Amino acid sequence: MPQPVIRPSRPDEYDEVGRVWMESWVSTGLGEASDALLADLRARIRREIADGWSLFVADDDGTIAAMLALHVPRLYLDMLFVAPAYQGQSVGRQLLAFTRTQMPDEMHLRCVRENEKAWRWYEREGFVFEKEAIEPSNGFMMKYYRWKRQRPAG
Repeated sequence: MPQPVIRPSRPDEYDEVGRVWMESWVSTGLGEASDALLADLRARIRREIADGWSLFVADDDGTIAAMLALHVPRLYLDMLFVAPAYQGQSVGRQLLAFTRTQMPDEMHLRCVRENEKAWRWYEREGFVFEKEAIEPSNGFMMKYYRWKRQRPAG
């Protein structure tokens, strides 16, 4: 089975990207699907793009398998969410490899402390824990991570 193609998201896909985001978030067990949550995420996508997000999707022959939001000037991997039907198929690893082409030397991210599956994955992928802090906008305790490319010794 071929891997999805990573490409920039189009404005006509933002509503579907919001649905993928919500379904992936709900799959963590940390939230419940609702029309209000979906509307908030869809509105947030447009706000964040206006504020500098580069939004990408993993496109599986017309189906959005995942979303990736980067803020390259800030060296920030903001969102990486894989649709439940695509979890466990290396789509996240493919998105992270793509992210490293966009920010090859260093990047930062944060994830919800209770989303242990996510932060353990980032740690396995070479991210180093830096701190924990409460995110005022949602009340979640967040774990902050940094990745720096290792330079060969010599």
